[in-house]
Amino acid sequence: MNRKPPSQQPLAVRISSGPERLAGLGPLLAEARSAVGDVPALLELAKSAAETAPNPGEGGTAFLWEMLASVTAVDVAAGRVIEPHLDAAAILAQSAALAAGSQAARHAALPDRNGPDAGAWGVFAAEAAGLRLEAKATDGSFLLHGAKPWCSLAAQLDHAVVTAHLDDGGRAAFAVDLHAQGVSFEDPRWSSLGLREIPSGTVRFDAVPAVPLGDAGWYYRRPGFAWGGMGVAACWLGGAVAVARGFKEALVAASDGGRKPDQLALAHLGEIDRTLTALTGYLARTAEAIDAGELSGSGAWSEALRVRGQVATAVEHIQALVSQNLGPAPLAFDPVYGKRMADLSLYIRQHHTMRDDAQLGARTLKGDHPW
Repeated sequence: MNRKPPSQQPLAVRISSGPERLAGLGPLLAEARSAVGDVPALLELAKSAAETAPNPGEGGTAFLWEMLASVTAVDVAAGRVIEPHLDAAAILAQSAALAAGSQAARHAALPDRNGPDAGAWGVFAAEAAGLRLEAKATDGSFLLHGAKPWCSLAAQLDHAVVTAHLDDGGRAAFAVDLHAQGVSFEDPRWSSLGLREIPSGTVRFDAVPAVPLGDAGWYYRRPGFAWGGMGVAACWLGGAVAVARGFKEALVAASDGGRKPDQLALAHLGEIDRTLTALTGYLARTAEAIDAGELSGSGAWSEALRVRGQVATAVEHIQALVSQNLGPAPLAFDPVYGKRMADLSLYIRQHHTMRDDAQLGARTLKGDHPW
C-alpha cells in the first residue's frame, strides 16, 4: 500500500476551506511539529499564528478554526498554547472597536498585541472557591487585588486578559501586564500526565494596574465569548482528528504486515469517519452563520453549548473506540500516542458535560432552540 513517510508535511484539518488556502498552513504546521515540548517555541508559534489568523466574525471564522484544529492535530499542547493567544487578540480587537472614539479609549490606551513588546497573551477567566480577584477604581483607573486560579503558563506570558469582580457585584475584563510590580506566581505543583508542559496555577495581584476592556458584564455579553468557546471546540476536534488518523495508520501498518483489520475494527473506523464528517460539517455551517451575523445575539451561547457538547462527546467516544481497538501497547510504548491521549483527555475537561447540558436545557426550556 501507499504509506506516507514520517517526514511528510503535517496535514491540515479541513472544515470548509479549499485546498490552496489550507496549503498555506503548511509552514505553521511544520513549526508546530518542530516545537513539540518546547514551551518558548510554542509561544513564538502563537505569536506567529496571530500575524495571519482572522478574528472570529470577520469573514474567516472557518479558517481560524481550521488553523486551531490543524495545529492541535500536530500536537494537542501546541493548540492549547495558541488558542488563548488568538482569543486574547480577538477580545482586544472587539474592545477596541467598542471603545473607538470614546473618552475611555482616549484615556486608557489598549496594549498593541502586535507591537514589538506585546509578547505572548493568555486569557484567565476561571473562578475557584476561596480565590477572588477584585478590580478597584482609583483616580479614574483600576487596580487589581487578589488571586486568579487556573492561569496556564502565566509565569511565561507577557500579558493577559483577566476577569475580576467589581464593587457593585458585577464582573469585568481587564488587560494586565504580567511583568508589572505586584504580580506573583504560585508554584502550581502540576502533576498531570496530560499537558505536562502547560502548568496551570494561581496568580496573585497586589495593586496591579489594569486596563478595562468594556464595561461590567461586557466580556460575557459579547458574541465573541461564545465564538471563543467554539474555537476551543475546534482545538478538541483537531485532537480527535489526530487520534483518528493514528488509528487508520495503525490499521494500514498492520495490514501491510499481513494482519488485515477485522469487521469490528472497520466498523469502528467507519463510525469515526461519519462522526468527524458530521462535526466538520456542523462547524462549517456554524462558522458561516457567525460570519453572516446570524449568531451575534442571545442565541450565540446556546449554539456554543451545542457545538462544545457535540465535539467533546465525540472526542471521548473516538478515544474510547481507538483505545479499545489498539489495546494497551501504544499507551505503553508509543510516546506520541500516549501524549496525545493524555493531553486531549485533560483538555476536553474544560467542557462541563452534564452541567453544560443543564445550562443548555434551561435555555431550551425558554424557547431558545432551532427546532
